[in-house]
Amino acid sequence: MTETVALHRLAHGRTGDKGNRCNISVIAYEAEDFAHLAEHVTEQAVATLFEHRRPSAVRRYLVPSLQAMNFVIDGVLDGGVNDALNLDTHGKALAFLLLQLEIPLPPRLRAA
Repeated sequence: MTETVALHRLAHGRTGDKGNRCNISVIAYEAEDFAHLAEHVTEQAVATLFEHRRPSAVRRYLVPSLQAMNFVIDGVLDGGVNDALNLDTHGKALAFLLLQLEIPLPPRLRAA
């Protein structure tokens, strides 16, 4: 059985929203974890996590020099913060959801 960890244990997030588009940056706390995060926090993993919001597109941009990645997620804000009746459509709420994503424990943290 593979041990997992919530993404927020290995990274923090920054977010923004504009219209019906949300961008969420995931920044590794430790540079040595970035490759592991890039391997497991993929466009497909994020699209699956947000499938209940029916995103029209998920794109990931890697920024290795900052140990970061940025996800641009279209169609997840119910038309935009000012148009939506749902109070939890702001990018911040969605960033918290992404940081709950369970990924395999990095090799450096596995018990010997």
